[in-house]
Formats: sequence, structure tokens, C-alpha cells
Amino acid sequence: MPFLPGNTFSDPTKERFHVSNSLTFKNGYPQEPAPKHPIGGGTIELSVVKPEEIASLEDQIEKLTVKKDHVPKKEFIPAHKEFNKKVLKFIMYFKETVFESSAEHYRVRIVDLYYYLEDDTVMLLEERVENAGIPQGQVMQRQRLPNQAGGYWDWEDLNLGMNIFVNGRVYRVVDCDEFTRNWFDKKGIQLLEPEKLPVDPYTESRLPIDRTTKTKSDFDKLKRFLQLDRKVLLFQAVYDDRDSLFGDLRHVIFHYYLVDDTLEIREVYSANDGRDLFPVLLRRQRLPKNRYHISETFPSCVLELSDLEVQDNWLIANQFIIGKTLTINNRKFLIYDCDDFTRHWFKNQYKIEQPPKITIPSMESPPKQPEIPPYNGFGSLEDTVQNCLSLIAQPPKKDFIKMLENDNKTLRYAASMVPIRPEDKTRRFIINYRLADDMISIYEPPIRNSGIIGGKFLEGTRIPKPDCDREKPVFYSPADLSIGTTICVFRHRFIIRDCDDYVMSYLEENKETFPTALQTQLEKTIQSIADHKSKK
Repeated sequence: MPFLPGNTFSDPTKERFHVSNSLTFKNGYPQEPAPKHPIGGGTIELSVVKPEEIASLEDQIEKLTVKKDHVPKKEFIPAHKEFNKKVLKFIMYFKETVFESSAEHYRVRIVDLYYYLEDDTVMLLEERVENAGIPQGQVMQRQRLPNQAGGYWDWEDLNLGMNIFVNGRVYRVVDCDEFTRNWFDKKGIQLLEPEKLPVDPYTESRLPIDRTTKTKSDFDKLKRFLQLDRKVLLFQAVYDDRDSLFGDLRHVIFHYYLVDDTLEIREVYSANDGRDLFPVLLRRQRLPKNRYHISETFPSCVLELSDLEVQDNWLIANQFIIGKTLTINNRKFLIYDCDDFTRHWFKNQYKIEQPPKITIPSMESPPKQPEIPPYNGFGSLEDTVQNCLSLIAQPPKKDFIKMLENDNKTLRYAASMVPIRPEDKTRRFIINYRLADDMISIYEPPIRNSGIIGGKFLEGTRIPKPDCDREKPVFYSPADLSIGTTICVFRHRFIIRDCDDYVMSYLEENKETFPTALQTQLEKTIQSIADHKSKK
């Protein structure tokens, strides 16, 4: 049937109605190949060029080519491939008038011109500023930029120091980037000298204030504080006020603070000197050499001195030398000593060796020693001394270390009493010397039918030697208890006859613990005990 209106009909068995793809890209070029399949599927018969026809065409081309003038053609590179991502950048600005504003009359807006070499298009972009209050960003979309001559701007027409009229605005080109400069150099085009961007007055007024200061020297206040804080020079001085009524020689201390060159004077009081305790004689401050060398019109009663009023120099650290007299507020102070830190500081910083200490005779009065009253006979001598040292009666202090080291260590001696009565000849005694507290106790073993009750003869006590000073008694020690020696115990005399083996070993092991004055006596005691042991 002819393909006429009214003669068409649809095939009810057809289920596929898609159209085959006829648009592809090859090497960046769009291609429109002939469709191979009709609508709904199937195959379209296409004309095919036979190999014989291709060979005949090649023969004809060779005949038409003149080999003498044959020049090989260069490889064709499309513009979108050669100039891909190659963009020229120019920096421009324009001035915009501001109406009805007292803060600004005009503003300077900076715009970047991007020239794309791929297709000779231009885009204008303004950098966004935070809180600017005006629309910023893309000023003109990427497109060809028309010029006033009816054509379009080319990259060869652009240069620095020129004006460009775009959409009713005049832009001034002032600079470009490094790639743009190198591009024009390669093409042999000389760019003009770049210009400076004008300053926007309103933007400058919104910038934060530069609060940094330039110090006169490298040693500023902060560095001085970090290095010299808590470093104080200490000097000892005297103020001789004996010329005035009821005056005397007064002792003061200078504190010189290195962090700010200030001086503080403190007075040293002694016990019961009759003065009120005001330790700060002069508060911490800077002191001039001459406090009264100032202008006559200066109201010194209400204002403090500053650098403008002081005509002389201020007192500094290197002026404090031992033996030097300083006049401070009409008072003369003699410096006679300083501490070790001050000496090292002067030696390391100022290369000055401080003189030795000056002796002030009147200042070195010997301290009064408390007088101990005579022994009253109650308790021991230590009890009397302890009662004088404290208002509330306290027991004398004990040597706990000695007690712990010599706990349960006792030296035992066998002794007999020097007879006064006939019955004393047969009496025997045991003398115990406790090393923990240097006390001596005497025990008498009971003897049957002797008529004398044995047992404890003397409780533990310290026994003084006869004929010694009562106020400074000398007590018996292990060095005095040798075999054959007679000791006097409260008017009773005892002769040491024998001792334990432990006495010999203890005295030999602890020779160094005894005082030097008892070393000779100790040697005799050890020798007497050794001789007695050898005879037995």
C-alpha cells in the first residue's frame, strides 16, 4: 500500500520503540554516524566501499600529487587541546561613587580579568570581602568581550596601564600574574610597567589599629621582667644618728630590686631597744642622687618626682659599694656588708669585686647568756637547767637515738666494799652500768646467816666523781671502771674485782665513740681487764 495519509497502520506485535544512538565523540570531536538499527529493532543495510575502490582512489591521489614540491603537513592540534587550562590573568580596579554616606565618598573595587586562550572568552571576577555589604563575586560570565570598534577583544589587544570599557564601567588594568607575563614575552609583546592599586579609604579605616611599639633598646620591660624578677641585691648599712639628742647607731638593710631599679630600706630592731616596730624605713621607690636638686616651682609636697624633674641621675646598682657612704634624703648611710648573691652579681655583671666586710665594733656586742641558778638539790642537775629554760616545768630531753642503739646493753662488774666495820669484809656487790642512759645500779646478793639483808643497794642513777664541781659534775663512764679501781658512791667506796667478758669486747669495739680526753684512761682500763683475764 502506498505510504499515504490514512494508509498507515501500527503493528500490534511490535514491543520495542527505542531509537538507536546516533551521537558520539571521538578525540573530542562530535560525530553523527548513520544509524544501524531502525526504530523497534532490526538492521539497516548500508552501502559499503569495496577494497578495490579504495586502492583505485589511492592511485589517483598519487598521480595528482607533485612530489617535487611536497611538504609534509604538521600534525593538527585543535585549540581546545593546545590551550586547555591556559588562562591569562589581569588585575584591574574601578572606582564606584558612594552617595548619602558620611563614612566614604567612593570605594575602590578590585576585579580580576581571566582571558581563556581556548576560545578567546573573558570572565570578570571580584574577590569576596567578608561583611562588605555589597554584592560581590562574578561580575561578568565567561563570554566574548566586545570592543568599541564593533569586534571582540583579543589577547594581543590587552596590556597594562590601559582602560577597558565593559558594561558601562571603566576598568583600569594595573598588573598581571607571572604566567601572563611569560606568555607575552614568548609572543614578543612587551608589557608596560605595573601600577600600584589605589587604597580604599573606608577599608583602611576598618583595619585594626597597630598597637605594636618599637622599644628604644633590645632590653625592653617584658624581657627585663622575665630575666630579673625576684632578683634582689641585699646590702647592710648603718645610719649614725649619735650627734642628735638621744641618737644612736642604727642598723638598716637595703633591698635593691633589679627588675625596676627601685630601693627599699628596712630598719633592724633589737630586743627591748625601746623603739616602735616600723620595719620599713623607706618604701620601695626610685631614688635620685640629690632629692632636692629640682626646680623651685615644682610642687614637691603633692607630686612625685619623674624623669623630667630629676636633674641629676638616679641611684643605680653599681653605686652600692662596701665602704661607700650614700646620702639618701639628707641621711648618710655607710654600707659595710652584702650577701653572697650580691657579690656574685657584681662580679659577673659589672666586673666589680666587692670589698670584704667592714667590722662595726659597736654593732657586735656579745649576746647575754642566761644565768643558770645554783643546783637546789631537788632532782638532778638536768631538771634544774630545764626548769630555767622554759616557763612551764618540763622533764629534761632524752637522747632517744642513744637509747635505741644501746637498749638492753649493760656492763656488769663484781665489786667489794672498802670495810669500815668488821662485817663489811664479807659483803659482795654487782655494779650494773646501763649504756642507754649512763646510769649505775648496785645490787648486793644475799648471804645466808650474815645478818645483812641483801637485794637492791642503789637504784639506777648517775654517780658523780668525788671532788668535782657541784654545778658542773663529771660522772663515771665505762673508761673509769677498770679492775682494781676504787670508786666512791655517795660516801661508800667500792673496789672493782672482776667483770663480764662482754665489757672487754664492748670497750674494744667502741673506742672511737669515747671522747679524746678519755682515750688514755680507756686504754688503761682495757689493759687492766686483759691482765686480770689472763691471770684467771
